Amino acid sequence: MDSQTTTPLDSTSQTAGSNQRVFSKPIRWWNSKTSWKQLGMAGVFVGPWIIGLLAFTIYPIYYTVRLSFTRYAGFGEMEWIGLGNYRRMLGNDPIFWQSLWNTFYYTGLAVPIGAVMAMVIALAMNQNLPEIPLYRVILYLPSVLPLFALSFIVWALLDPNQGIVNEALRAIGLSPPNWFGDPSYAKLGIVILAQFGAGQIALVFLAGLKGIPQTLHEAAMIDGAGVLSRFKNITLPLMTPVILYDIILGISLGLQAFVQSFIITDGGPAKSTTFIVNHLYDNAFRFGQMGYASAIGVALFVITFVIAIAVFQTSHRWVHYDLS
Repeated sequence: MDSQTTTPLDSTSQTAGSNQRVFSKPIRWWNSKTSWKQLGMAGVFVGPWIIGLLAFTIYPIYYTVRLSFTRYAGFGEMEWIGLGNYRRMLGNDPIFWQSLWNTFYYTGLAVPIGAVMAMVIALAMNQNLPEIPLYRVILYLPSVLPLFALSFIVWALLDPNQGIVNEALRAIGLSPPNWFGDPSYAKLGIVILAQFGAGQIALVFLAGLKGIPQTLHEAAMIDGAGVLSRFKNITLPLMTPVILYDIILGISLGLQAFVQSFIITDGGPAKSTTFIVNHLYDNAFRFGQMGYASAIGVALFVITFVIAIAVFQTSHRWVHYDLS
């Protein structure tokens, strides 16, 4: 009889257990009016971005890949040729390989030099001086100019006959080069032009410098560390995430270099400044070979993606997010 008797405590436990089983039953979100309202509100804000992503990113990528397998002049019917454009690009187009080398040469010089220039400018902007706002405007101003206008300015500065740079070289007894007329110097001239935009990334570097705790520098100064020691052991390690960002962005922009070469040299002299985007442009709009130009664009995308992944995969060896 005792075994069949239910105490108040047992009754309460059974009730709690049954309630727990009732409330643990999952509620389907599609059966909730509140969830549908929230989804609709999210769609109002996210919808324009999704439409833009599909219309201006996803579909152009799909269409470019599709064109790369065809022979198409921009008008008329597409002729499916499979991998013909890629076989031509890799085996029968020496200009493609030359333009690829020119692009790597330019990017390999412009990106690290630009990072050093941006760091120097950011350090100058970070000084505690009354006139520093004016200096920041002056250092940042060249990066505000449109690239085509900046190209004309640098073209005038490096003019072999009347350019200020060559006049200065003559004044100190050096023989000035023909910057954009000599294949040996043409790419260097484009690299010099790229450094006029260092003020833009210098603002990002300045933000990184402002984020370094001043107490670290003060503690190092108490220990007797000099300026160079503090820069090497505190500033530079904590700036490596910003430097990584600059390298990824610089590689992406460097591999897409076009406007400078198109305006100043039009790919010359002797194809020495024909970058891969110049070659793409020539095939698409001068020779009417949209299919082949699309294949070059796909190759450029793959190259950029592979290099970016390689940089990210090796970044753990030199990027520091703290001083530990």
